[in-house]
Amino acid sequence: MHIALADLADPRVQDLIAFHQRAMLEGSPPGLSFALDLSGLQAEGVTVWAAEVDERIAAVGAMKRLDAVSAEVKSMRTHPDFLRRGIAAALLETIIAHARAEGLRTLSLETGSGPAFEPALTLYRRRGFVNGTAFADYILTDFNQCLHLALD
Repeated sequence: MHIALADLADPRVQDLIAFHQRAMLEGSPPGLSFALDLSGLQAEGVTVWAAEVDERIAAVGAMKRLDAVSAEVKSMRTHPDFLRRGIAAALLETIIAHARAEGLRTLSLETGSGPAFEPALTLYRRRGFVNGTAFADYILTDFNQCLHLALD
């Protein structure tokens, strides 16, 4: 496995981002999917990584800078062919290390609830993320939740 900054012009990366976008829209109530599409991932302040295994894009993940001391984990997705191999955990560690290197104090994320989200929630909680208040423009609902990781 090799994790590096993603080439957003790579069709393999674009395919996994599109897959993630569709899955989030299908698995979320109307108006409660906040997954970034390709243009959102190309925005200033967003850094995207890809994990490659055997010349295939196995996973993507991003960090969106919110302000001078905080950022958000965005668009974490492992391709179904690569689930349960530790790739998402390695990608999350890459994002956390980058956030620390940037001097950030908090890394947050917004995600959904229900069986489809449990594997990701397990990963985040195992790494130390805890449920907390809404941040940025998010509003907590019965479906979505916000988690935070203190980096200092």
